[in-house]
Amino acid sequence: MYKINVLVAGSTGYIGIELVKILINHKYVNIKYLCGNTSAGKSLSNYDKDLRNKHLPKIIKFNKNLLSNVDVIFTALPNGEAQKISNLLLPKNYLIDLSADFRLRKAKDYLKWYKINHNAKKNIKKSIYLLPELNTKKINTFKIISCPGCYPTSILLPLIPIIKKNLINLKNIIIDSKSGYSGAGRGVHKKYAKKNLYESISAYGLGVHRHNSEIQQEFNLVTKKKVSFSFTPHLSPMFRGILSTIYLDLPSKKNIKSIHRELIKFYKKASFVKVLKFNKLLSTNDVINTNKCHISVCRSKNKKKIIILSSLDNLIKGGSGQAVQNLNLLFGFNEKTGLH
Repeated sequence: MYKINVLVAGSTGYIGIELVKILINHKYVNIKYLCGNTSAGKSLSNYDKDLRNKHLPKIIKFNKNLLSNVDVIFTALPNGEAQKISNLLLPKNYLIDLSADFRLRKAKDYLKWYKINHNAKKNIKKSIYLLPELNTKKINTFKIISCPGCYPTSILLPLIPIIKKNLINLKNIIIDSKSGYSGAGRGVHKKYAKKNLYESISAYGLGVHRHNSEIQQEFNLVTKKKVSFSFTPHLSPMFRGILSTIYLDLPSKKNIKSIHRELIKFYKKASFVKVLKFNKLLSTNDVINTNKCHISVCRSKNKKKIIILSSLDNLIKGGSGQAVQNLNLLFGFNEKTGLH
């Protein structure tokens, strides 16, 4: 059986390790190289005991000569690094990026929100922002696949279908999102050393969180009307998972059941998005360690408002699993291959 040779750059981070765990069990993938800088020469099992008995290559430093031996490069690196690799790609290579380097369609927006110049501007046109359930384009014409952020995934999946259908008031969307602390990366313990990650919840990035730009961009692509929203993220005392609670105003001639029906219809054939029964509560516990997103449409005490709940695993559906889902779509495999 022919297998795709892949390189994973940034393999020791939380998302990188989850990605490797998925790829190990993917029947069409061969992990050719694992790359890192400070981790070069080590085994990935040093960073996760579950990988001790797996046949994996030792971690090496990335260099451009490796690209001739692989088909796909996954980048789970700090922002800015995937741009450098994108400038080295060979005609045979595809890049699947889990950072923010190709999420924004304008280099000036990237500079505004990420405070660094985009060093691969010509490659932005070669890239596609790919949230699989919402995509309508032929993806194999793009050499670079940009995977959405974890928060935006939990927000765009429930909102894009109903914004398209003009089912909600767009003037006052309130989004309250809570994430496990793994979303802040391995450096989270040092960054929040003075806060008790395990027994407290911390709001951060109010009004300035970088995912604001990504969410706004995707809203603007599906409606000509101005969408006004407030997004507040929180780090929660759990390792993984995201729960987004979204507060919406109903237009005068719309009702809550029409929103529920539209979401059920839209995701009827989706492999990884499940719209629950009306007014059913949900939990991150139902989706962790899976590539699934659960959505629930709920009543508010105010009949003119509704509440939508959305939960997923930030490391899988919000990261590595979505990257593999995009790989499957890119190469024409069954979308569910290697995933659950």
